[in-house]
Amino acid sequence: MMLPDWKIEREILIQPFSKESLQPAGYDLRVGKEAYVGGKLIDVEKEGKVIVPPGKHALILTLERVKLPDDVMGDMKIRSSLAREGLLGSFAWVDPGWDGNLTLMVFNASDEPVVLEYGERFVQIAFIRLEGPARNPYRGNYQGSRRIALSKRKSKK
Repeated sequence: MMLPDWKIEREILIQPFSKESLQPAGYDLRVGKEAYVGGKLIDVEKEGKVIVPPGKHALILTLERVKLPDDVMGDMKIRSSLAREGLLGSFAWVDPGWDGNLTLMVFNASDEPVVLEYGERFVQIAFIRLEGPARNPYRGNYQGSRRIALSKRKSKK
C-alpha cells in the first residue's frame, strides 16, 4: 500500500520538511548542497546551481535526510518537467530502515545543459508499506550519508 500525504507527514522523518514538496502520494526531494559532475565536487549551496552537461551524468545529494521505518520502502522517479527537458534518473529502491541524505544519479540525454538550482524539487519519492517489518532492514555501506557518496563497490580485477 502506498502512503498518502497525511501519512507521509505523520510517519516518515524528512528533514528539512517542506509543505510545498508534499504531494498527494509522495514527496518531492530537493537539490542539496553537493553534486559531483565530471570528476569534480560542486558546492551547490555556494554556487546556487549545478549544471548537467549534455550527454553527461551527475550525482546529486538531496537536501532532505530521509529516515524510513522498518516496514516502509521508497520508490523514486524524476519529476516529469525535468524528464521533458531530457533529464533521466537511475534510482535504486530506498530500503526499509534507510536513514540519510540520498545521492542520486541523473543523466542529461538532451543536447542542451540542464541547470538545477539549489533547493529545486527534482525527484519524487513514494512510500510503500510492506506487509510487515523487514527482517533485515538496511544497514549497508551508505547508511547515515550526509554528503555525496561515491560508489563503494569493490571492483573485481
